[in-house]
Amino acid sequence: MRIAIGADHAGFSLKEELKKALGEIGVEYTDFGTFSDESVDYPDFAAEVAERIVAGEYDRGVLVCGSGIGVTIAANKVPGIRAALCTNADCARLSRQHNDANVLTLGARFTDISLAKEILRIWMETAFEGGRHARRLDKIGELERRFCR
Repeated sequence: MRIAIGADHAGFSLKEELKKALGEIGVEYTDFGTFSDESVDYPDFAAEVAERIVAGEYDRGVLVCGSGIGVTIAANKVPGIRAALCTNADCARLSRQHNDANVLTLGARFTDISLAKEILRIWMETAFEGGRHARRLDKIGELERRFCR
């Protein structure tokens, strides 16, 4: 499993903690920035991580900003990305089981470190169930083909 990780300035500190957690569970990752808490624009980092995933360079991604909302919106503009803002363990599990989310997004201002690590662990360990959920993902793919130019 190869993970692309990124954050804006508001998510920088939490991203650093998540990198430690990934290392502890033996997951390979590449950090696409930002590398400080100086103000930057979250769409730049969301796009970089998302593009690397759809190019097949990475299996999944993790993005962090202040609320988690901005990076979720930005990443989901890239066809093939299913970014899920997870606020608890159940969201993390379901985002993988039912939606095959390939990007986990977190809000650093609203998610403490221990909860973020739990969400990350569950999200990494949970497999996509397929079945009726695969049919729904096919429909999402059709929406992307219809509306993304």
